[in-house]
Amino acid sequence: MRRRTLLTGIAGGLVAVGTTPAFADARRRVLHVRPGDLVQDAVDAADGGGWTIVVHPGTYREVVNIPADKRDLTLRGATRDPRDAVIVYDNASGTKKPDGTTYGTAGSATFTSAAPGLTVRGLTLANDWLRADHPEITGTQAVAAYVTGDRSLFEGVRLLAHQDTLFADTTALEAFDRQYYRDCYIEGDVDFVFGRARAVFERCHFHTLDREVSFKPEGMVFAPATARANPYGFLAVRSRITSGAEDAAYKIARPWVPSYETTAWPSLVVRDTWMGPGIDAVTPYTNMREAYPWQTMRFREYANHGPGAVISVPENRPQLTAEEAAVHTRRTYLGDWRPYARP
Repeated sequence: MRRRTLLTGIAGGLVAVGTTPAFADARRRVLHVRPGDLVQDAVDAADGGGWTIVVHPGTYREVVNIPADKRDLTLRGATRDPRDAVIVYDNASGTKKPDGTTYGTAGSATFTSAAPGLTVRGLTLANDWLRADHPEITGTQAVAAYVTGDRSLFEGVRLLAHQDTLFADTTALEAFDRQYYRDCYIEGDVDFVFGRARAVFERCHFHTLDREVSFKPEGMVFAPATARANPYGFLAVRSRITSGAEDAAYKIARPWVPSYETTAWPSLVVRDTWMGPGIDAVTPYTNMREAYPWQTMRFREYANHGPGAVISVPENRPQLTAEEAAVHTRRTYLGDWRPYARP
């Protein structure tokens, strides 16, 4: 499915840009963004920590960057439906900047945050760059959201792109930044949830797109790059994986060991999750590079179900024991941070 078709009409058309967002109540530290405003203007106007930015229905075609000094910022849609407020842009890794250099993977992101304590609710974050429109570009990674910073919470958010949709990373190699995604919808094709963050995905819906290619696999859901010193990487729990592609066209994951960080020891646990037939149940994991075989990584499953979770070749699907599963929980991964401990 072409991304522009998916976005058109969801939020009432494109929004004009260029006005400064108005304060709804300066004492309550709330800013409202409406059609005609820029979300980035509201971010820039939030002086200090603890601001809330309310994004009203519209499609905001812009790049949004939340720097580290915007602590404890909340960015939320004005309605309960994330389809109503869409932030979207179309840079890819290989897209050229005005100076002739390219954006690179992280630089292609529509939404970037390095702020600790970030909360995002009820929004769509998308990158609608399409390979078919740019056959001259070989750097086809096009990120919807690049997230670093400890205590980043995404709830009821849609993340839409193709390759490298969500870059869940950390501020530094030695940082174990925690991220929590609850009730989110994330779709893409190649490595579309990747990075070295300690990230929990609870009750999330992962959807793999159908690629017009002749080879298999068409892509992978996860590509963790967890630092060796970090005991926990990605945890998907009570989630589901569906597909727009043919049966067995996708892998659950492959390990990402970056060339600039060869000490990485990718970690992924998928548990209590329904996997549709789009996942290759016989060989659900693959390598990114032969020098780093997936069998040597921290890939485990537990109590998954559905046609894509059938264990027909046990050595291809390493399982946690019940004792080990008791450790791989939301609470263990997030430690003393309790984003879910609220009504």
